[in-house]
Amino acid sequence: MATILETAPQRADTPGGESVTDLVHRLASDARAAQRVLAAMPADARERALLLAADALRAAAPDVLAANARDMAAGEAGGLTAALLDRLRLDQGRIDAIAAAVGDVAVLPDPTGSVIERSARPNGLVLERVRIPIGVIGIIYESRPNVTADAAALCVRAGNAVLLRGGSEAVHSNRAIHSALVSGLVAGGVPAAAVQLLPTQDRAAVGAMLGAAGLIDMIVPRGGKSLVARVQADARVPVLAHLDGNNHTFVDRAAVPAMASAIVQNAKLRRTGICGAMETLLIDACYPDAHGLVEPLLAQGCELRGDPRARAIDPRILPATEADWDTEYLDAIVSVKVVDGLDAALAHIAAHGSGHTDAIVTADEAAAERFLRDVDSAIVMVNASSQFADGGEFGLGAEIGIATGRLHARGPVAVEGLTTYKWLVRGTGQIRP
Repeated sequence: MATILETAPQRADTPGGESVTDLVHRLASDARAAQRVLAAMPADARERALLLAADALRAAAPDVLAANARDMAAGEAGGLTAALLDRLRLDQGRIDAIAAAVGDVAVLPDPTGSVIERSARPNGLVLERVRIPIGVIGIIYESRPNVTADAAALCVRAGNAVLLRGGSEAVHSNRAIHSALVSGLVAGGVPAAAVQLLPTQDRAAVGAMLGAAGLIDMIVPRGGKSLVARVQADARVPVLAHLDGNNHTFVDRAAVPAMASAIVQNAKLRRTGICGAMETLLIDACYPDAHGLVEPLLAQGCELRGDPRARAIDPRILPATEADWDTEYLDAIVSVKVVDGLDAALAHIAAHGSGHTDAIVTADEAAAERFLRDVDSAIVMVNASSQFADGGEFGLGAEIGIATGRLHARGPVAVEGLTTYKWLVRGTGQIRP
């Protein structure tokens, strides 16, 4: 399987045999010049350009589907997993959804220029903290051609230029989507260099992006553990990253059985290959219908791996190893553990969670509020499927990723998360004594 980290090196497709490092630096320099133009555009102009980009993507659907068919055929021949193939696959419905997300981002309130706070000092100075674009953002991603459109739309809406580096498994899909989007953006007055897709799959391009301090202002990796780990280890540019989605659903003793069963099935099986999928099911030892939670999963072909008490619920549950509690399967596999109440569930999540998304199912309001308070994850839910961990579902239009760190942004990162701020100080001749 070819991924961003494993693709065989190849020469950049540029005149004169330009090195990959020179290519990245040139594109990033062009992006920085384009970003200044983009940031100066009125908010309604950026909105119109994005709506044109959405229309262009819809019009290009036949070309995008043909390109995706090439990627799917190569992926199947190359042994991509079912989860990766699901992420890669496009159909008319998914293209319509991608275009709709671009349109949704277009009409979001423009965060740039908004005043975060305003104050007046005793000496008469008036201070404002105002949102501004971050600048040039590099996105390094695998398998998901929708990221090409989501990242472009979010960055443009927030006044940022973006340099995209997709995985080799989606190369044709990414190029087709990028071409359509840029045609619409340019028609709306956005410089073409504001949204660029690297024209090479050479893995050295990732290193060149990570080392482009002063040219790229922030890197966002979207992919597996190996990609995120490499980016965090090697980057000389600030990184906005998320760890794997080792997400838990805890079914409390006070959960309503019909609700609990529906949530558990959806959280695991709606789409197994997304980062919001449930990977561990925790069941309160006093919950009265544990079999009603596991049997529907087993009936739908899901593999369950459990501790001894979980295996006592149904003999089809396989033994879990210690590694299972820390695994993001991204497949129809889930680990199951029976715990002695809320305290034990909280302790398990603290020990094994990745800080992405964790949920409780309960009719006990006090238990729900304690779970919300004590679980230290980017997204904490009550009586809802973890599959709602998505920027679109949060009303953000789309997301550039779900950040699990504690700095700058956390949870689904959308337009506001792609801004920083500056201080504006207005005086009337004050000098400092």
